[in-house]
Amino acid sequence: MSLATASDLRIEPIPAYDDNYVWWLADGRTAVVVDPGDAAPVARRLSQTGLQLTAILVTHHHGDHVGGVEALVNATGARVFGPAAESIPCLRTRLKGGDRIEVLGHAFNVLDVPGHTSGHIAYHSESLGALFCGDTLFACGCGRLFEGTAAQMTESLAKLAALPGATRVYCAHEYTLANIRFALAVEPDNAQLAARKRACEALRAEGKPTLPSTIAEERATNPFLRCDVPAVRARAERESPGAAASTVATFAALRAWKNRF
Repeated sequence: MSLATASDLRIEPIPAYDDNYVWWLADGRTAVVVDPGDAAPVARRLSQTGLQLTAILVTHHHGDHVGGVEALVNATGARVFGPAAESIPCLRTRLKGGDRIEVLGHAFNVLDVPGHTSGHIAYHSESLGALFCGDTLFACGCGRLFEGTAAQMTESLAKLAALPGATRVYCAHEYTLANIRFALAVEPDNAQLAARKRACEALRAEGKPTLPSTIAEERATNPFLRCDVPAVRARAERESPGAAASTVATFAALRAWKNRF
């Protein structure tokens, strides 16, 4: 599947492991990948296309996102960009929120989005209208809190939700249908969510990714971005008394519920 986002650049998902996507950006001459947990499928794509891998963008340190970095660097000499606060293989350019980089002729703003891990970052390109958010924001979900706090993740998600609605969300896992099942337990009367379920089921039936989504779609259907919506707060309160006290409390209750869902 090829997803064109600009006249001079293509973005495609390379499946890895059971449900990971390594995002491949190519301009016809060179390529960049995001979060290559496995080197083998990227190496195959390089061989098939004859393109040169020039950069690797990393969002966080988990093995299913960095496991292929060293092999790809050894094979191609690609430059590795990643979070300054985390241990990333072959990291040459350490990034933090507010930094700005350029790859394939497009600028990317770096956003600090801790929660899933303590140093997690995301890459947002205004010119591409694209967000590469690793495991912070998922289609209709969000990452588990392995290292950060509910307050941190709430702030990180709010930062991403504030991006333009048309921004395409390129997250790192095909979790959408499982996330939608949980979201419907939270908001069973959300018509947009029901429509999203039907659309994503059709895509998966054809063997296609459900990604990218958009920020607007996430605002309308992702319960973790809707912790200030009265119906979501009320449902969280029923699940966990006290959850309606604040946005952070609602998020924490939803995340705990999702963990055992």
